[in-house]
Amino acid sequence: MTARRRRGARLRTTVRLVALAVASVALVGIGAAPAHADTVRDLEYWLADYGFTTAWNTTKGKGVTVAVIDTGVAGTVVELKGAITGGTDVSGIGSPDGQTPVGEKSDHGTEVASLLAGRGSTPGNGVIGVAPEASLLAVSVAFGDETGATVSNDDQIAEAVTWAVDNGADVINMSLTRNTRDWPESWDRAFMHAFENDVVIVAAAGNRGSGTTEVGAPATIPGVLTVAGVDRDGNASFDASSQGITIAVAAPSEDLVGVRPDGSYVQWSGTSAAAPLVSGLVALVRAQYPELDANNVINRVIQTADPKGHPVGGPLYGYGIIDPVAALTEDVPSVDHNPLGSLGDWIRLHRRASGEAPATETPEETIVPNADPPLPEAASAQTLLPTSWTLAYITIPLSLVAGFGTLAALLGIGATRHIRRKTRERGD
Repeated sequence: MTARRRRGARLRTTVRLVALAVASVALVGIGAAPAHADTVRDLEYWLADYGFTTAWNTTKGKGVTVAVIDTGVAGTVVELKGAITGGTDVSGIGSPDGQTPVGEKSDHGTEVASLLAGRGSTPGNGVIGVAPEASLLAVSVAFGDETGATVSNDDQIAEAVTWAVDNGADVINMSLTRNTRDWPESWDRAFMHAFENDVVIVAAAGNRGSGTTEVGAPATIPGVLTVAGVDRDGNASFDASSQGITIAVAAPSEDLVGVRPDGSYVQWSGTSAAAPLVSGLVALVRAQYPELDANNVINRVIQTADPKGHPVGGPLYGYGIIDPVAALTEDVPSVDHNPLGSLGDWIRLHRRASGEAPATETPEETIVPNADPPLPEAASAQTLLPTSWTLAYITIPLSLVAGFGTLAALLGIGATRHIRRKTRERGD
C-alpha cells in the first residue's frame, strides 16, 4: 500500500468515527410534506416545560454571537433569515460563508442552528430557538467517506475553533464527537485560544444509540461545557445520550424539532440537539450578564442546574438538568477559574509526560539544592594541628571514650579489692 493510500485509509477511519456522532439518531420527518407550523410550535415542549418562555421576559440573547461548527447552516430557511451574521468553510468543499450544507448528514447543522436561534416562520409559528435573538456564525465542516474534503477532520476542527474565536464568537456549539477520549495536539492550541479569549465551548456528550458508548472529545477536554441528554420525564436517556465523568449538565435530547435546509421539519433525538439548547442558555446568560467572564457564565449555568436528587457531578446528569430561569435570576458566587477544569494544567501534566509539551511553554523554575558543606582539608601540615573538624569528630569523642574507660577500670579495681577484703575477714 502506498503512503498516499495509507494516509487516505487513516483519514477515512477518522471521518467514519466523527460522522457516526454527527448522524446522531435516525431522523424522522414529520410527514412527507412540511408540517403545519402550528403543529411544529406545539411540539417544542422544552420551551415551556424548562422555562425558556419565562426566561425570554428577561432576555432573548440579543448581542451574543454563537458559532455553530457543524455541516453548514442554510440561511435561506425562513426560521434562520437574519440570524447568520458571518461564516466560513474549513472543509475545502463548501461555500465561503459556511451556508452550504456539506458532508454526510449535511442537514445536521441547519437543524442544530434552528434549535439554538430559530426566529420562527411567522409570529407564533415555525421553529423558534431558545435564544431567538442571538446571532450565528456558520462554520461548515465535512465529515464522512468520499466527501471530497481537502482537510482532515482533526485539522478542520482546529481551524474552525480558531476562526470562530478570531471572528467574534462568544459561544461555540459543537454537536459532534471524535469518538475517542483523546484528541490531537492541534486541538490543544485551538481550544486554549478559545479559553484565553473568554469563549464558552459547549459540546455534545454523544449518543449510545449511534455507537458512542462513552463520552469522547471534544466533550472530554477540560473546561468544555459537556451536555448529556434526558427524556421527556427528565430521566437520563439511554439511547439518545452517552454517560461519563466529564458531563457538566443535562438537557432534553428526545423528540426535538428542527428545520432542514429545504425548509421542512424533522423530529429527532440525540445530544446533538441537546447541546444547542445549552448553547442558547449560555447566550441568554451572557446577554443578561455581559460583565461576566466565561468562567462565571459556566459557573452560573452549572450551579443553578437542578440535580433532582441525583449525585452532583455524577456521570448521568453532571451538576443537574438546566434551569434557565434560575440561571438568569439566582445569586451565584463568583469564581476565579473554570469550574470544569483547566486545559492548560492538563497540557502541562500530560503532554510533558508524553514528551509532547508545546515548544512555547514556559519552563518551570529550576530548584537548586543547597551545596553540601566542604570536607576537611587533608594537607599534611594542617593534620598536625587540631581543627574544628578534628576536635568535633575525633579528639573530643576519643577523649570521652577514654575517660569512661578509665572510670570503668577504677570502679572494677575498687570492687575487686573490696571483695578480697571481705573474704579475708570471714576467714579470720
